[in-house]
Amino acid sequence: MPVITLYEKWRIWLSRALLIPLAILFIFSKVGWEETSIVSTILFLVGCILVGIGTLGRLWCTLYIAGYKDNTLVTEGPYSLCRHPLYFFSFVAGAGVGCATETLLVPLVVIIAFSLYYPAVIRSEESRMLQIHGDEARRYMKSTPAFIPRFSNFKEPEQYLANPRIFRKNLFDALWFIWIVGLLELVEGLHEAGILPTFCTLY
Repeated sequence: MPVITLYEKWRIWLSRALLIPLAILFIFSKVGWEETSIVSTILFLVGCILVGIGTLGRLWCTLYIAGYKDNTLVTEGPYSLCRHPLYFFSFVAGAGVGCATETLLVPLVVIIAFSLYYPAVIRSEESRMLQIHGDEARRYMKSTPAFIPRFSNFKEPEQYLANPRIFRKNLFDALWFIWIVGLLELVEGLHEAGILPTFCTLY
């Protein structure tokens, strides 16, 4: 029986451990680009675009793995582009949320944290995938990149059977990225209204 490693078990908790201090820092900070509104506008626009792409991509992935995760080796749709499209789109959405703060520091921290931790998660998952699916997984790993999508690989079926209950649950998980952008705007409004104090400046 394949064992889920500590990297995988602690993935969500470590993500939250990074998010909470970043959120607290942002809540009590002001953005240093406010006087140069074009910079803030561009960062926010880029952030919204990335969050949109990441959220739709996560929903696309969830449609394919809902109810299948370890039982079936999914190799179509987003999983024909790369072996870990869910992590790729999470990375895109996370970087988008960082940009939506209208700072450069937050997306940089997100990118560095992801780059340091998720390669180990990917290696652990692929080790388990090899144990479960054997030669089929080896062929898939040989023909499909791990993280960066290869669009020339794309293939999708005419029909696909998904589990609506699991898809519905993951639907709300994906929407968190959009809700966070809304919360960022709320924090900015509270700063402008003088309700939230400011202790430092972020760029």
